[in-house]
Amino acid sequence: MAIMYLRSNRRIKDGKEHRYWNIVESKRCAGGKVVQRQVLYLGEINDSQRQAWWRVIEAFDEQSQQRTQLALFPAEGELPEHAKGYGVQVRLEAMELHRPRQWGACWLACHLYEELLLDQFWATRLPDSRQGSCWRHILQTLICYRLIDPGSEWRLHRLWFENTAMGDLLGEDYSLVEKNALYRCLDKVVEHKRALFDHLRERWQDLFRAKFDILLYDLTSTYFESDPPKDSRDQRRFGYSRDKRGDCVQVVIALVVSPEGFPLAYEVLPGNTSDKTTLKEFLHKIETQYGKAERIWVMDRGIPTEEVLSEMRQSDPPVYYLVGTPKGRLSQLEQKLLSLPWQAVRPGVKVKLLPQHQELYVLAESHDRINKERAMRRRQTKALVKRLKQLQAMKLSSTQTLLLKLGAAKGQYPAAWRLIDITIPEPPNIRFSFRLNRQKLRAVRRREGRYLLRSNLCGKEPAFLWQFYIQLV
Repeated sequence: MAIMYLRSNRRIKDGKEHRYWNIVESKRCAGGKVVQRQVLYLGEINDSQRQAWWRVIEAFDEQSQQRTQLALFPAEGELPEHAKGYGVQVRLEAMELHRPRQWGACWLACHLYEELLLDQFWATRLPDSRQGSCWRHILQTLICYRLIDPGSEWRLHRLWFENTAMGDLLGEDYSLVEKNALYRCLDKVVEHKRALFDHLRERWQDLFRAKFDILLYDLTSTYFESDPPKDSRDQRRFGYSRDKRGDCVQVVIALVVSPEGFPLAYEVLPGNTSDKTTLKEFLHKIETQYGKAERIWVMDRGIPTEEVLSEMRQSDPPVYYLVGTPKGRLSQLEQKLLSLPWQAVRPGVKVKLLPQHQELYVLAESHDRINKERAMRRRQTKALVKRLKQLQAMKLSSTQTLLLKLGAAKGQYPAAWRLIDITIPEPPNIRFSFRLNRQKLRAVRRREGRYLLRSNLCGKEPAFLWQFYIQLV
């Protein structure tokens, strides 16, 4: 049980009494012990500072149906002359805090919801149920919850709703967030996905004059700690796990966003979907939904195939792209790039430009990225060397035990492991040695903070290309 109340602390300084106020929470713990926690420090209210501390508030008189201005003052002293007529004296010692709720963030979220005309959009699409469930208000609560304090539906049902003013703002009670209704509401939204994206795009254009000429496309995955599904239509499948959880089924999520972070389209795909098979469908989806235009697609390496890139170059109007390249492509073009001069595009970033076969290859070097990647590599190498020295000092029972421990070290420090040469002797000797491969280290250092990009935007400034690719990665 927790109780909040106002508490004052008195202090005598230079013969004068000062009073400081705090809002304190008192919690009763196990064994009858009471613990107090300071929630908010209000400061000092005394005779010499009353005029500086008074606050004018707006109150609504239900009888006269009018608003009036009030000023709050402590009840211990006289009401100032300038506050006659609207000053109200308050006994601070008698004030208690009952069911405090978050109001401002909820009000702002509801205001944004209405500015986007989402209340009108869902009015005809989510009618109330025969049992009285107001699906529009349930969905609005879910959206505001995601915006203010993202979490699970269970947390919304169990904790969040009671501590906010969403019920007061919507004129609803706790039955609004019955847990089964929260999940059922999400199912009702899916069928309106396309119409919702169209509506939000129009509002975004009206409010901010937004354009859709630059798109960032990427994929991620999320896994489930569950048994593989028996239903062949279920999208949970084993596949390449970006979370390093190849033992779990997953789904792949493909997302197209603007450089400002506004999502334009998304799809949930089976967990065994290859990245290279997704781009063609999204090109068609965006063209259908937003019309043909000279758009620029920014993608990571591994997403487009040579076939798709060729189609993008030959389309009418042309579809431009900026995509990273595999490290093998940098090795192929390394000799040609060595002879080209560096061009500074902004402080700390310089590029080399190599036109080739209707494309422009951009080798970009960023000092900030170099420092970051070198610091990461040094930290991991230092940790790996420390672990190997620990293994050398151990008295292990067999070569198999040593190999298991080395395998664990490799899994924990994979990037640094590639720079270390380890020599394991023949049994029964289980003492091993290791050394840093300086040739590999020099090769890694040459490529840290450097990216090779390819694009069919041959007339664009290099700084323009770098800006959008670094936003993606």
